Amino acid sequence: MTEVHRMAEHLFRHESGKMLAVLTRLYGFSNYDIARDVVQDTLLAAMQQWKLNGIPDNPTGWLYATAKNKVLDRLRRAKKWEEISPDIIHDFQSEEQMQSRIDQLFLDHEIEDSQLRMMFACCHPSLAPEAQITLILRTLCGLSIPEIAKAFLSNDETVNKRLYRAKEKIRSTPIVPEVPAGDELSARLDAVLKTVYLLFNEGYNSQHPDRLIKQELCDEALRLGTLLHEHRYTAFPKTAALLSLMYFQSSRFDARLDEEGAIVLLAHQNRQRWDRDRIKKGREFLNKASYGPEISAYHLEAAIASYHAQAESFETTNWQAIMYLYRLLEQLTPSITVQFNKAVATGFAEGPQRGLEALLPLKELEKNQYYHTALGDFYVQMQDTDAAKKHYETALRYTLSKAEWQLISKKIEGLP
Repeated sequence: MTEVHRMAEHLFRHESGKMLAVLTRLYGFSNYDIARDVVQDTLLAAMQQWKLNGIPDNPTGWLYATAKNKVLDRLRRAKKWEEISPDIIHDFQSEEQMQSRIDQLFLDHEIEDSQLRMMFACCHPSLAPEAQITLILRTLCGLSIPEIAKAFLSNDETVNKRLYRAKEKIRSTPIVPEVPAGDELSARLDAVLKTVYLLFNEGYNSQHPDRLIKQELCDEALRLGTLLHEHRYTAFPKTAALLSLMYFQSSRFDARLDEEGAIVLLAHQNRQRWDRDRIKKGREFLNKASYGPEISAYHLEAAIASYHAQAESFETTNWQAIMYLYRLLEQLTPSITVQFNKAVATGFAEGPQRGLEALLPLKELEKNQYYHTALGDFYVQMQDTDAAKKHYETALRYTLSKAEWQLISKKIEGLP
């Protein structure tokens, strides 16, 4: 991959969502496809020009200037004023005002405002939950169709159909890109926070077969979460709790893989390599999340992550507290994933036999690699090598990650 392609991939991931948010605000949500065409034309122009002339000193500024020029050229040439959002068109009394207003939309604070508006437009209640998440990942975060499919453990065709149905709904529904107010805000914020956390998890534990961690995606999730927390209307305690959780988890980036890209389990990680600045931020946001009567799932998950972060070693981790928090989480948001994590915590808190007793009834996870790996680990502790090997081999059949496959293979090789 050339330097131009590397720079383009990095910039396009970061800037395409920003440009699309601004242009969707300009054209209106129902004209989303027009905004997307302008963004794609801008990125194509960048690839062509940069390949010939090299990367400009200010590549982000180059992208924004090109996008603005394409909008202005389209308006001057085609005179399609009806494409412009009614909220913006009244500012276009002259060409000078038109250019001034478009320039204003690309100012930093206006870009942030446009991204917030876009997040909530994507999470409009008229759209199905899976469509809301897909739209944000595709528009604001710049994920490709295959990446979204992996995040959902789905396939490209399903994601494309989901996007098509969402666009049809957008065309027929008057959705205004704006931050909602009153009682509607909290419910809409839940959908946005869920999407941000899904994005983080796609980066933190990517299903891509050759790459476990995509730190860039995690940083994008942190950026969107910070954007929400810094806005006075969306700075809810649960927003701070999600940021706390993501900072705690991302603090272990450098310790999760060795120099060859193999997974290092939590029990064997060098805790000196954990990012203390991120742990500090996790604590700060957990403290901010403690104000108010609401306790969300993010509060409990962040508290669990804080116990891991403060433990000096795996052995001294307060597993009893973690098990208790998972019980609370199960009461608040019951799911098979929470049951699985509670069962694993039970095994560490009360011994491998209790862990097996909690795990074995979870038949819904029969085709899950983490389930069989956990069973194998507890059987190893029980000195039942045959059962451990059987579950490790089953786990191999279901893993999509090369790093996870290598880890499980090492477990099998290490059996007596």
